[in-house]
Amino acid sequence: MTAAVFDKTLSERQLCDLELILNGGFAPLEGYLTRDDYASVLETARLADGRLWPMPISLILTAAEHAAMGAAERVALRDADGRLVAVLEVETMDPFDAGAYARAVFGADDANHPYRRALQGREDGWRLGGRVVAREGVRRSDFAHLRRDPAEVKAMIRRAGWRQVVAFQTRNPLHRSHFHLTLDALDQLGPETGLLLNPAVGPTQPGDIDASVRVACYERILHRYPFGRAALALLPLSMRMAGPREAVWHAIIRKNHGATHFIVGRDHAGPSARRADGASFFHPYAAQEMLARHAGEIGIIPVFSQDVAYYPAIDQYLPVDRAPAGLESRSLSGTRQRELLAAGEPLPDWFSFPEVASLLRDASRPPALAA
Repeated sequence: MTAAVFDKTLSERQLCDLELILNGGFAPLEGYLTRDDYASVLETARLADGRLWPMPISLILTAAEHAAMGAAERVALRDADGRLVAVLEVETMDPFDAGAYARAVFGADDANHPYRRALQGREDGWRLGGRVVAREGVRRSDFAHLRRDPAEVKAMIRRAGWRQVVAFQTRNPLHRSHFHLTLDALDQLGPETGLLLNPAVGPTQPGDIDASVRVACYERILHRYPFGRAALALLPLSMRMAGPREAVWHAIIRKNHGATHFIVGRDHAGPSARRADGASFFHPYAAQEMLARHAGEIGIIPVFSQDVAYYPAIDQYLPVDRAPAGLESRSLSGTRQRELLAAGEPLPDWFSFPEVASLLRDASRPPALAA
């Protein structure tokens, strides 16, 4: 007798997780974490067998979905168009404790955290673990020429002849500070090093600029890098904004894509929101400290950066720890950037390249005014 199958239409966040399980971006995972692995990851940031893995990846069903699933032993995982992406062979099923998840991953069960809010409605849900078997796979039509799985990125690296690859994670448009930060990394690592711009284009946090706009910004800025030294590949990652754990997670993912080095800046993957008590969720350099402890085990070399600021007196961007003493710097917060765009005011020339500023300005106009 064929085991019963439950149909599950995945959210975009869930589809991103599944895509990276299937294409090897989440190696060593071959499916959703089973009971022992999940408990171990929450407590130690390692799988039950001791391998480093900091992020609990489960398929979470709502209480209603769990009731509808009944005794089914397999779950047909479908995209929004009904296409059968993969099948989950259910091995374990347990109540989902959203509070325990938040305390382990974010350091606090605080509703101000954007991913904690994303879990609302699943507090009484169930988490499923088990191996996934690909069927039709994930299909995406937008920016298809930039969507490369780990094997394709590694092949691209070989064709480019890069001996070293420094990866850069971003969920924002590339402004001048990001450009100079990545250019500085290339300069430090030498002429046989290539830059892999590998932005997260899955769900991030509320207020972030739409991924389609960000991708257009990346494409427009590539020509500014030295010829043959930079490439763009999109990463369908659903960010958790988990600071230190996320930095280690990002490094593992980039190692799986062929990177030898990984840039990690101040407050890497920290949420914009603050905790209910007004404190930051993470110390600004906690992500760097955690990655430093585990980089050797991952097999990747972290490139740690300080904030990069613009110094008008010398018309240069420099890391703040390498700027001449006494020079006045300029910077622009994300909040101020959004305020300027909403008001239809130009972004400062020192802050953003004109081709990026024009895209952001057009994207911020109300639809009736966009032309």
